[in-house]
Amino acid sequence: MKRFVSLYSGAGGLDLGFIAAGFIPVFANDINADAMKTYASAMNAISKKLNEPLNHRIVTGDIRKVEALPDRNSAELVIGGPPCQGFSVAGKMNPNDPRSRHVFDFLGMVERIQPQVFVMENVKALAKNKRWSGTIADIQNKAKEIGYKTYLEVLNSANYGVPQTRERMFLIGFKDHNIEYSYPKPTVQNWVGVVDALSELPSIGKPGNNQICKAKITTAKNPILRPSPFAGMLFNGQGRPMDMNKPAPTLPASMGGNRTPIVDQETLETGAPQWVEEYHAQLQNGGNVVDEVPARLRRISVQEAAAIQTFPKDMPWYGSQCSRYRQIGNAVPPKMAYAVARSISEALGFELEVNPSLLDNLNY
Repeated sequence: MKRFVSLYSGAGGLDLGFIAAGFIPVFANDINADAMKTYASAMNAISKKLNEPLNHRIVTGDIRKVEALPDRNSAELVIGGPPCQGFSVAGKMNPNDPRSRHVFDFLGMVERIQPQVFVMENVKALAKNKRWSGTIADIQNKAKEIGYKTYLEVLNSANYGVPQTRERMFLIGFKDHNIEYSYPKPTVQNWVGVVDALSELPSIGKPGNNQICKAKITTAKNPILRPSPFAGMLFNGQGRPMDMNKPAPTLPASMGGNRTPIVDQETLETGAPQWVEEYHAQLQNGGNVVDEVPARLRRISVQEAAAIQTFPKDMPWYGSQCSRYRQIGNAVPPKMAYAVARSISEALGFELEVNPSLLDNLNY
C-alpha cells in the first residue's frame, strides 16, 4: 500500500486521480467546508465501489491550526494545490496576498512528513510569469533545503483526455536524488471537444444534469469583434460561448452568474452549425446587433462544468450553486491528476493496482 497526504484538497480532483492510480489517502484537509463535504461524500462512494473502506482523516480547517497533523513517514506522497489567487492572472496578481504564503506552508508539511515525493499543483503564471520568478526560485530553493530534487513543468490538461485547455504548473520533488523523472506524455492523439463530453450526460434539466445556471444571456450593444467568434465580446458578462467542437478554455472559479460559459443546445443535440459563428459572420459583414438571444444558447450546468473537468458523472456536490461551481473551477482535472500519478508510480517502480473507471462513475 502506497499512501498519500492531501493538502488544500478542495473537492478532491487531484485525490481522485491518485486513488484511481492505486494510491491510498491517509489524511485530507481544506478550509472550505462545502468542498470537504463534497470530498467526504465522494470518498464514501469510492470506499463502497472498491469494497474497501479508505478510513482516512478528513479535516476541515486552516492547516496551520489543525491539531494532530500527520507524523513523519506517515505517507509516501504529499500532494496538494495551495491557494493560487495571489499568482493567478484571473486575479489581481498581488504579491502581498496572504494566501500566496500557503505554498511555503505546504513545504512545511512536506518537511514534517518527509515523503518520498511531493506534488505541488498551481497556476501556470507561478512558473511562467516573470513577476513570480523570484517566488518560484524561493520555493525550489526551500524544497532543496529540506532535501528534495525538484522538477517543474506546465502541463496542458487537453493532452490527457480533458475537454479543456487548462494549463497548470506541477512542481514535483523527489527525496531520492538518483531518480530521473519524466512528466507524463500525452495520453490522447486527438483532443476531446466540449460536445463529446456533454453528450455523455443526461439531457439538460433531467436528473444527473439539472443543476442549471439561470443567468440571462444578453448581447452586447457595442460588440467587440475578434477573428474568432469565441473570443472578443459578443455578449454581456465574461461567460463567453465555447466552441463545441474543441476543448473548452479554462473554467473559472467565478462561474455561477454571467461568468458561466455558454453552449449551443442545438449543436449539442443535432450537430447543427453553431449560432455564434453565424452571428459573428453577420456582424463582420456590417449586420445589426440582435436584440434577443435564441433559446438554443444557454449556460453550462454544474454537472456539465464537472464533466468538462472530468469528474465522475455522478459526483455529489454540496453547498450553494455558486459554491459548487467554485469547487469545480478551483479543481485539478482528475484525468490530468491520474496521468501525473501514473508517471510518479512508474518513476518510483511501484506496482499498483489501477482503477481508472473510478473517474467515470462512482455509482453514488
